[in-house]
Amino acid sequence: MNLKRIVFGGGCFWGVEAYFKRLKGVTKTTVGYANGNKENPTYEELKLHIATHVEACEIYYDSQVISLEVLLRHLFRIINPYTLNRQGHDIGIQYRSGIYYKDNDDLKIIQTFIENEQKNDLRRIVVEVKLEQEYYLAEDYHQDYLTKNPNGYCHVDLRLLRNEETKENQ
Repeated sequence: MNLKRIVFGGGCFWGVEAYFKRLKGVTKTTVGYANGNKENPTYEELKLHIATHVEACEIYYDSQVISLEVLLRHLFRIINPYTLNRQGHDIGIQYRSGIYYKDNDDLKIIQTFIENEQKNDLRRIVVEVKLEQEYYLAEDYHQDYLTKNPNGYCHVDLRLLRNEETKENQ
């Protein structure tokens, strides 16, 4: 196993986590807050615009099973990469889409992926690509939220997952 880690912002983190945790090769997910203005922000501080973090999903994956490029394709499948600070009905800087990396080798893969995607559309891709500054776990009730609350709101269409992509079909 070759375990790697990446952090994605894609709107409300509940749906992003629910989607990625189902993928073959993803070994663990958490939700939290990344790249903001203060230590240990709370959900309330994000809602009140005291904290400037993005709602994010931390993804651990086995790169021998699923590549970063495939994960990026999945991210672009579930987000609108052309909307700034908005996904679905969620509006605000905490809902910005982003890719937060620690490894410079990952940055090269991310940049190449976005350059190739940009060639296919005249609209400008506004997905934030930044070095991960910090990642703080969200409160416990946010972790695996849609598993605990199956009727909870989710802008991510989980039906976009193909059967052959999911852990249930390994």
